[in-house]
Amino acid sequence: MNANPNKEIAQQWFRAFNEHNLENLLNLYKEDAQHFSPKLKVRHPETRGLIKGREALRAWWKDSFERLPSLSYEPIEFTADETRVFMEYIRHVNGEDDLSVGEVLEIEGGLISSSRVYHG
Repeated sequence: MNANPNKEIAQQWFRAFNEHNLENLLNLYKEDAQHFSPKLKVRHPETRGLIKGREALRAWWKDSFERLPSLSYEPIEFTADETRVFMEYIRHVNGEDDLSVGEVLEIEGGLISSSRVYHG
């Protein structure tokens, strides 16, 4: 049985994120991708938690990697179909409590078109 290509995208996403490799991470996204996160809503209330486009993603993650050099995600489970991946993971940052996270990646043409983060 062939591996699900969307699951492979999720694995590449975790590798790039945990290496803090911004370019590899951004290359997984469509140019006009959208990203929603409760953390965005808190840090940048004017966004209402939603940013659009690779350059906005670049600014968000560059800031995160610089502010939180120990930031890493521990993958727990991926569930994938033809158009999306649901990822469960644990967010680790030195000095902070671990955070359980769910994230959905919507995938079109082999690239992430939108992502949405869920956590308490």
